[in-house]
Amino acid sequence: MLDALAQRVLDEMDDGTLRNRSGDPFKPSVVRSYESCYTEHIKPALGGRRISTITRRDVQGVVNEIMARGLSASTARNALMPLRLVYRVAVRDELGVTQSPITGVELPAVRGKRDRYATPVEVAALLGALEPHDRGVWATAFYSGLRRGELMGLDWGHVDLDANVLRVERAYDPGSKTYNTPKSRAGVRTVPIIKPLRMALLEHRMQLGRTTGLAFGRAAALPFSSEAVSKRAKRVWTAAGLAPITLHSCRHTFASLMIAAGVNAKTLQEIGGWSSIAIVYDRYGHLMPGARDEAAGLLEAYLEAALQ
Repeated sequence: MLDALAQRVLDEMDDGTLRNRSGDPFKPSVVRSYESCYTEHIKPALGGRRISTITRRDVQGVVNEIMARGLSASTARNALMPLRLVYRVAVRDELGVTQSPITGVELPAVRGKRDRYATPVEVAALLGALEPHDRGVWATAFYSGLRRGELMGLDWGHVDLDANVLRVERAYDPGSKTYNTPKSRAGVRTVPIIKPLRMALLEHRMQLGRTTGLAFGRAAALPFSSEAVSKRAKRVWTAAGLAPITLHSCRHTFASLMIAAGVNAKTLQEIGGWSSIAIVYDRYGHLMPGARDEAAGLLEAYLEAALQ
């Protein structure tokens, strides 16, 4: 039955026996996400079926039902992720199927919201409006591009203010309350500390009164609550007439600032910890010099100079 195989797959994801296509263990947050998607969307419709009897039409019915409920295209696509993995295991282990019934399923297009990027002036205004005890974490988000879990797991031992670098070596997962390696192998990296960030970190460390333990924790060994930090900031920014921003959008802002400063895509990938340069181009290529709107003008200028 599908339920039995799905449970086995989830257990193997959890204990590290089953790994992702890169050969790395699944993060606890991914395991929880797969379990949630399976329980909510796949189990009610197909859980009691034998895996060899589930067809593409059955899976298409699940997708159509999700859309009929008014849920998002992303929800429909994510709902199939655990099923995709279950059939990968079923094919690998020769459990009576040779192909996934997901093959050929028509999925709705995802129309993502436009990413939020703050300008340098806006970043300065947002940081300036914050209470001192919150300024350090937001400055680090804006000026280093660390992910939320990486900010939560950042230890003072990873902050080298003499060499002006941050060493990103772990991330905190609030769901499992555990520390893990960052999102990908590229996530383990060294990030330069620029002057505005150095000043903010020095101010934060002085106010905190300690140089060990978590840099932004509620205590030396207690990570901050991202929900609480975001709520406090939103309240302050709204009162000041500023447009609030999320910790995740701070990462987008960091990328946009680096590109505007002339940092090349490969260096941005390494500093930001993206797993491939293709991700950087896909997400931020439109911000780079020579993007489509500028391409004709740049080529014309080059040819004119070359032919003079």
